[in-house]
Amino acid sequence: MFDKILIANRGEIAARIIGTAKAMGIKTVAVYSEADAEAPHVTAADEAVAIGPAHVTKSYLDQEAVIQAALDTGADAIHPGYGLLSENPSFVRAVEKAGIVFIGPRPEVMELMGDKARARAFAEEAGVPVVPGSDGPVADAEQAQQLAENIGFPVLVKASAGGGGIGMNLAKTPKKLEKAIKKSIRRAESAFGDPSFYLEKYIENPRHVEIQVLADNDGHALHFFERECSVQRRHQKVIEEAPSPFVAGFDGLRDRMTEAALALVRASEYTNAGTVEFIVSPNGEFYFIEMNTRLQVEHPVTEMITGHDLVEWQIRIAAGESLTIEQSDLTIDGHSLECRIYAENPAKRFMPAPGDITDWNHPTGDGIRVDSGVTANSKVTPYYDPLIAKVITHGSDRTAAIDRMKQTLTDFQIGELTTNVPMHLTILDHQDFRDGQFHTSWLEAEYK
Repeated sequence: MFDKILIANRGEIAARIIGTAKAMGIKTVAVYSEADAEAPHVTAADEAVAIGPAHVTKSYLDQEAVIQAALDTGADAIHPGYGLLSENPSFVRAVEKAGIVFIGPRPEVMELMGDKARARAFAEEAGVPVVPGSDGPVADAEQAQQLAENIGFPVLVKASAGGGGIGMNLAKTPKKLEKAIKKSIRRAESAFGDPSFYLEKYIENPRHVEIQVLADNDGHALHFFERECSVQRRHQKVIEEAPSPFVAGFDGLRDRMTEAALALVRASEYTNAGTVEFIVSPNGEFYFIEMNTRLQVEHPVTEMITGHDLVEWQIRIAAGESLTIEQSDLTIDGHSLECRIYAENPAKRFMPAPGDITDWNHPTGDGIRVDSGVTANSKVTPYYDPLIAKVITHGSDRTAAIDRMKQTLTDFQIGELTTNVPMHLTILDHQDFRDGQFHTSWLEAEYK
């Protein structure tokens, strides 16, 4: 087992990983920018290293600075968390070249799954259902028009190197396709340095359902059931839950989806934690959309219903240990919800709302978990994603989990900061949400 782990991240996920590492008796190293010098994850770690100015490209995305911090502190391994360098194969190779273990999958698999067009083709070869679309990147707008006519409008233009909805644009008619392509290319070049794109059939009012997987280096692979992630704004998840209230309504759907996810894991010889994401049509047909080769923001709801610490398993697998549980050992216990608390203004198109936190107090107790990267007197700066906390609740059933979340958010005190908590409370009270009758476009249609 590792003696010391450096966490190449910040905020709530860095603090969350530090917590598990400490529980395992592993020393931790935090890295921080000038803007995060007094952040909770810095004080929570055994050691902390300054790696640069506030701007993310000059600190948290500076591969050399992160690796040098690991070398200087004698860290055996690096955990990337999510976002930032977590799905960067060149970073993984540099980490390994420096003689440090990367806690995550192999860089070759990252490259495969990071190219959405390649991943789609690979999934199809592995027998996993995929959305009708182009076979690989599209050469130009003319070819795109021909393909779109064959696929049938509406279509989605998607960045090949994309993720999280970045570089994704909807074209409902042939006239709107060229504009969608230009927007996708511009955004993809800016975010990923790769302008390539592909097309997919747009599935009307789908659900977004993902399967959590774990695989060790000995070929053992497990799924930890599904998460429902359909409450979204601008293709970004807002509320997640496990299990899915939609999947449970179709006989055998969970088994088919989990087996498809494991087929992809086995075909790619995947190791460590990952998430296979699907969209599901209203009639229960499911299609692969991407695989995230890292820990997901919403992983706590899976931990709440299974009783397993996914970060601990990530560390153990990276250290060479094998999975010591079988699929039959995993069961679903109750229901769990996660609300992402952002410093943002939903009334102004969810614009970030940085500021000072003058009061920070939240309920605790059975069935309540708060993963946070701030405290009272923290500053939410404009330099990073405005996610400040994740509130997770668990109950004996979905209604109990929702009611506990509503009470927790009602009692949550976040002083002098504009957040999306009022929006969450509105959603939790909405009859459609309580009945499980929603889809990926539902929130933006309801919350105008």
